[in-house]
Amino acid sequence: MLIAIVGFSYAQEKKDSTAIFKKRVLDATEVDFVSSYYNQNGSHAAVSGGIGTEKLTDFATNIVVATPLNDDDVLTFDVGVSAYTSASSSNVNPFPTSSSSTGASGQTTEVLASNPKGTPWQGSSGASGKGELYSLNSSYSHSSNDRNFIWNAEISLSNEYNYSSRGLGGGITRLFNDKNSEISVKVNAYFDNWKIIYPTELNEYNSYGNSFLTSGHFKGVIVYDQNGNKSSLYRPTTFQPWNSNVRDSYSSSISFSQVVSKRMQFSLFFDLLQQQGMLSTPYQRMYFADKVHYFIGDKQFIPIYQSPNNTGVYELADDIERLPSKRFKLPIGLRWNYFINEKATVRTYYRYYQDDWGIKGHTFNIELPIKINDLYTVYPIYRYYVQTQSKFFAPFEQHLSTEQYYTSDYDLSAFSANQYGFGATYTDLLEKFSIFGLGLKNIDFRFNHYNRSDGLSANIGTIAFKFLAN
Repeated sequence: MLIAIVGFSYAQEKKDSTAIFKKRVLDATEVDFVSSYYNQNGSHAAVSGGIGTEKLTDFATNIVVATPLNDDDVLTFDVGVSAYTSASSSNVNPFPTSSSSTGASGQTTEVLASNPKGTPWQGSSGASGKGELYSLNSSYSHSSNDRNFIWNAEISLSNEYNYSSRGLGGGITRLFNDKNSEISVKVNAYFDNWKIIYPTELNEYNSYGNSFLTSGHFKGVIVYDQNGNKSSLYRPTTFQPWNSNVRDSYSSSISFSQVVSKRMQFSLFFDLLQQQGMLSTPYQRMYFADKVHYFIGDKQFIPIYQSPNNTGVYELADDIERLPSKRFKLPIGLRWNYFINEKATVRTYYRYYQDDWGIKGHTFNIELPIKINDLYTVYPIYRYYVQTQSKFFAPFEQHLSTEQYYTSDYDLSAFSANQYGFGATYTDLLEKFSIFGLGLKNIDFRFNHYNRSDGLSANIGTIAFKFLAN
């Protein structure tokens, strides 16, 4: 969460015996505590090739500290921790283990239970089903004496069990027309690294080759074909390991804001984003329409594999998701705010998006803050989003093995989404409440419910406390 520069006070300088007054950029240190809870459910898990549970929960906390270094400069730190559980991600390895064995190489390998069962409709006990994300962002900003020119620079770090990111960026802002007009330019770059994790069956095939059904994790396990017959013919020959684990992202943005009148303000923005490297997710399975399908588990569930009633069998992957190594994104947006009266304001937002993967999207958002009194403000929220399908997407088992690129991740499908919510803000005008020498400035709470046309639903709750140093 970014700290808004809102505090102003007066500082005095002397030059040639003439007093010059200028406003401080930030009057005192501000501290934000932000916590959010997110949960979702759906039936199109990308880990399982486009079907299966998408249950996920995430609890995140951020502490943001903005400190004035002098009249002109502000240093900000944002530290975040997020803990999540994901039923679909746990199915990177959907098969339980019962023991360990030591092969000829001396390497210890987990062996499947004698009667293994897995299903895309339930999460497994795999380690990939839960984790923590740690992040740190630091920024420095400097304002000119007349406060009409601002520049800033920032660096960021984040890490979770299979992904890490480093970022840097900066920007400039110019105000003119008696500060009624503003133009900003920003640039950012992120350098990310994957820890390559493949679905278990493909990882074993990569390690043992054609003998993987008699060695390692799958030693002695029965494999069934799509007709329920025992088979030793499963060979995911399409699968080839990735030769890179790097993903780089570059973005630039230009925005223009204008105060039209005492009641109206608008802003325009235009972004350019370029990604390159490993843009696929290496543990998302693919299944092909032109291949025989193979399963591990209770064969009686093979005929109803795509139904949530399947509680005992899991299909072995043909390959992993394959997407191009480059992606160009182009968002263009507009914000329009209108002050109706002392009690009510309208805030609107529209964004058009397209990329070279074939997706085009439209976003519309509206908030209606209503001031109850000097202390309390409430606001209903509505957001609508719609997008077209990527040219690389097809549902479960509808891709062909002859294709160059393929994904069954429904984030790249055609869908529409509605989000309904409300928020409430409490402002402590006199900073009556304090803790650790910090006086409370305001409390902001938001709750949103999200529904997507493909069946995904989610709830998001956020509460934020802003404090000022006394």
